[in-house]
Amino acid sequence: MSRAAVPGLPSRYPIGGQLPALYADDDFAQRFTAGLDTVLAPVFATLDNLPAYLDPRVAPTDFVAWLASWVGAADDPDWPVEQRREAVVRAVELHRWRGTRRGLVEGLRLALGVHAEVTGDGGAAWSSTAGAGLPPEPPSGPLVRVWPDREERVDVDRVRAIVRAMCPVHTVCRVEVLPGPPADEGR
Repeated sequence: MSRAAVPGLPSRYPIGGQLPALYADDDFAQRFTAGLDTVLAPVFATLDNLPAYLDPRVAPTDFVAWLASWVGAADDPDWPVEQRREAVVRAVELHRWRGTRRGLVEGLRLALGVHAEVTGDGGAAWSSTAGAGLPPEPPSGPLVRVWPDREERVDVDRVRAIVRAMCPVHTVCRVEVLPGPPADEGR
């Protein structure tokens, strides 16, 4: 990521025009400061447009990966640029929902363009009696059902990797990839 001199980029703040009147007609001073204007014009242009550089919707493409690292967003160089931008825009929201059904469904939709449904839960048990025995094992962990939306097929390995990364640590999520929407989707 580099920002360099842009040939012919005018400076909004030419130094020659800000010199004392004594140097206004001095050819050497004007040419010298014009050279500095050429060097400083991209700096001023970058500073003037700083909000655009920090907005992932319009930032230069090479900045999107950098912005993703700031907010801990997934940034896969193989994704289309618009999908990478959307991942950065929604990163904070997805972090807020991490470890929840909603977060898992939204994360899978954003990363893979699939529909998902999460049933069951990891279960939690506690006792107010000190030294009480351990609760029985839950019958099974959450089930994540996934089916295609944008794509014709679903990459099972990527689904499993995302589910592993986004499920709470204390749960073992099962993954089921369906060829289409489940029959009972309209309940």
